[in-house]
Amino acid sequence: MAYATSNPPVLITQGIAGFRLWKYESVDAATLVRVAGYFTNGWQLGMRANDIIFVTDTDTGSGTTTIHTVNSASSSGVDLTDGLAVGTTDTD
Repeated sequence: MAYATSNPPVLITQGIAGFRLWKYESVDAATLVRVAGYFTNGWQLGMRANDIIFVTDTDTGSGTTTIHTVNSASSSGVDLTDGLAVGTTDTD
């Protein structure tokens, strides 16, 4: 699948120094979302370098979530770091 501007990342909070925290949910895997240019309107939405974004792949049974840093952002697109998987194991 591909990014649709009708399902943009949601700004959760913005800190005093400009730090922003985002949330994005899609059927696309994190390996697709993190590619440079995936978010075609990220700059217009306010995404900037060093922002943090939680990405949830809703196509998986448990809703796999990864945390990424915005590596770069410009009017031509946003590039995310590879990301870190958030554990969902509950052994009790």
